[in-house]
Parts: sequence; C-alpha cells; structure tokens
Amino acid sequence: MGQEITEPVRCSLPVLGFAAYSGTGKTTLLTQLIPMLREQGLRISMVKHAHHDFDVDKPGKDSYELRKAGATQMLIASDRRMALMTEFDPPADPRLQDLLMQLDPQRADLVLVEGFKHEHFPKIELHRPSLGKPLMFPEDTDIFAVACDAPLGRDCDRPLLDLNDLGAIRDFVLQWHRELT
Repeated sequence: MGQEITEPVRCSLPVLGFAAYSGTGKTTLLTQLIPMLREQGLRISMVKHAHHDFDVDKPGKDSYELRKAGATQMLIASDRRMALMTEFDPPADPRLQDLLMQLDPQRADLVLVEGFKHEHFPKIELHRPSLGKPLMFPEDTDIFAVACDAPLGRDCDRPLLDLNDLGAIRDFVLQWHRELT
C-alpha cells in the first residue's frame, strides 16, 4: 500500500485516474476506452503504477544489459518509439507528480492514470460488489464518479456509471474534459 500524499497533483494537462482494487478490471477498461477517446480526437498519455519489479526489456538485449551493468537511466529509441528506464536507488514508490513531469504536454490532450489511488487528483472509482472489497469514494474526496457493475447497496453522492457501458463512460470522460479545457 502506498504512502498518503497530501499535496494535490499539478499538471498542465487534465489528469484523470481510474482507482480500483486489483482484479476489478482497470487495465481491461482502459484498453477499450483509450481507442474510443482517440476516435473522438483526444491524444492520450497513460501513466500506470506497477506494484512489482518489472522490466520492459529482456535479458540479453543491449539496453537490458547496459542498465543492469549500472546505468541509472537507460534511454532506448528507434524511428518508432522511445523508452526511458530509470533505476531508483534507494528503491522508493514513485510520485505521480514526478512522473507527470516526464510527459511531453505537446503530445497529449489528456493523461489517464491507473493506480496511484493514494494521491490527490480527480479519479473515477471502478467497483464490482461481487469482489467483496469496500468502496473507496466515502473516504477519498478526489473520487468524483463511481462506475459499478451492480447496485452499490448504499447511497452515493457522486454520478454513478455502468461499468459495462463503455460508451457512457467515454461520454462522461469527454464531458469532464470539455469542462476543463
């Protein structure tokens, strides 16, 4: 569990998070929502929190071997893409604010965030009552809407979205984005 961050996240672009417990389907929803938002003309940047040691490279590849040899930053680029790997020494949970500063605001209209639920920025909670997890919105004032696949079983003072209606979620995000820009 991440440490509570008290300062609100600041970014020149609108930043919208999707907060949920593991197994709720955040990544599945986002992989379907991103193309729908792109069809509406939005350029999307994405920030995802990983809870485990991860690699985007494979042992034996030059960039992997150079990073493992001690490079604290490894940038690999081609004519199609670029990736920057930075080693944290000592290991520390990344702050969303610091990661957002790595993005090029000229390449996006909206930043979507998966995870970082303990930081202060606008979020939509994804909730599946069948998982038996508690709702986050009563304690997290940054959650301004809840997307659920069944009745919540309690009152909710925020907009409720159908988690299975991607078109409605897309429209809600587009309206929110329009109000900010």
